[in-house]
Parts: sequence; C-alpha cells; structure tokens
Amino acid sequence: MKYPALIFDFDGTIADTLSEAADIYNILAKEHGYKQVQAQEIPALRHCSVKKLTKELGVSKLRLPFLLNKGRKLLKKRIHKLSPIEGMIETMQELRKNANNFGILTSNSTENVELFLDNNGIRDLFTFISSTSKLGGKSKHINSISRTFSINKRDMLYIGDEIRDIKASQKAGIAIAAASWGFNSKESLEIARPTYLIEKPSELLKIAL
Repeated sequence: MKYPALIFDFDGTIADTLSEAADIYNILAKEHGYKQVQAQEIPALRHCSVKKLTKELGVSKLRLPFLLNKGRKLLKKRIHKLSPIEGMIETMQELRKNANNFGILTSNSTENVELFLDNNGIRDLFTFISSTSKLGGKSKHINSISRTFSINKRDMLYIGDEIRDIKASQKAGIAIAAASWGFNSKESLEIARPTYLIEKPSELLKIAL
C-alpha cells in the first residue's frame, strides 16, 4: 500500500454537512447580528478561504472560536440527519483492509464524529479520532499523530475538502488528497496545489493502494 496511514477530515469529506452547516450558521448569524447566507450565494462562497469567508460575512477572528463551539453543539442535535458522502463508506471499507493506521482529524467535536460513525455502523473502521478546536491547528495535530503512532510522514495521506486542509498537510510535510465534493470548490483547491485532486471517493483506491 502506497499510503498505509490514512487520515480523513470529517465535515464535507466523510459526512455531507454543507447544507446543515449553512443552516446552523444562519441561526447563529441571526442571533449575533452577522450577515446571513442565501442558498444562491453558496457556490461563490465555496471559492473562499476561511480568512476570506469570515471577512465576507463580517465575522471577527476573535469571535470565531465562540461561534464554532456553539455550532458544534447545534450540529449534535442534527447528526441523525446527516448522510455520508456517496461512495465514501464503501471506499473506506476497501482502504481499511490494507491500512495500518486509519483515523480522523477534524475541527468538529469527537462526540459529534462518534455519533455519526455509530449511526452509520462504521466506528470500527477507525483506529483513532483526533479533534482540534482551532481552524488552523491541523498541522500540529498531524505532527502529533506521526509521533504518537510512530508513522513515517512518507506513509501518511490526509484526505480533506478545504484549502486549509491542503495548507496544513503541506506545512506538516505529508501528502494531501483534496476532495472537490466538499466545502471548497475544485478550482480553489487546485490553486492551492494539493498532491492529488479527486472528484469522487473511489479515486482514493488508485492513489492509496
């Protein structure tokens, strides 16, 4: 196996959370006086980095952790509504047969991820679930995972759907497969120069095996 250590993002990569995330954001925006997002605006916003997105919406950097925490709590009540990305479960099951390490690194809460995995009968696929409350903290966690499990970084592949996932993987020195079906658009991901750019989960089989 080319990448025996596979690490997945959760929101937008494994779970289809885009519409729920937009709904939750609008609830918080109404409550705290931020600009709400209309459905027709979402395609354009998918081109934005987190920094540009927060600027567009008028959300200050200092308030972001507070809003993210509230958003995670609201999402917990909606976990039962979430569906896996089409073809992702089958792809992960096939990849797991040969992977030594199989984990999740997410900005969502571990509790939310566990609930989703249990609801879909796939918790046993994963050897670890790691969560970071900071949107820009994934590179440190990737380094920590490498040290904790004694994984050579050449053996690691991160699978994520955002520009920040690409930047975190590049900073940590591991390969990244950018999933164009999630939050950020294919065009914006391509500009960030990921190791791989994929349009459907099954493409991971050719990359990792």
